[in-house]
Amino acid sequence: MSGARARTTSELCARLPDIPKTTVYRHVGLLVEGGVLEVAEEQRVRGAVERHYRLRRDRAVIDADAAVSMSLDDHRRGFAAAMAALLTEFNAYLERDGADPGADSVGYRQGTLWLSPDELAEMVGALREVFTSRAANKPAPGRSPHLVSAIFFPSEESAV
Repeated sequence: MSGARARTTSELCARLPDIPKTTVYRHVGLLVEGGVLEVAEEQRVRGAVERHYRLRRDRAVIDADAAVSMSLDDHRRGFAAAMAALLTEFNAYLERDGADPGADSVGYRQGTLWLSPDELAEMVGALREVFTSRAANKPAPGRSPHLVSAIFFPSEESAV
């Protein structure tokens, strides 16, 4: 549901065929109740109200205060959920007609940077500025949505 796309619960069920429909409906209800999803539109279809849900990006974030209060298992589950969502988005991209990772500048790289806490904070701040400066971009001719994921964690204990 990234990119401000709105989906019905039926559409979500179709995209998640391995998950029982009752589970999808229950989770959508919980996400609406928790403020993570919002109703973007309602319309009558054959006598029933069909709701289109949209992700509230401001509510789908674990901020620094929440992260501090989470247990290690909470972080493990949150990371697994984020990776599952990322994999789902990537698979959806690959399944589109005309998907061309080379032409679309698809990239996934991993590397290690040796940083002090101050250098890490400076880098994260600089990246935040880059992303924030483009986050308000609206759909326009020549623009297409791009998913960006940044992950930071120490890779190993330092021998220094």
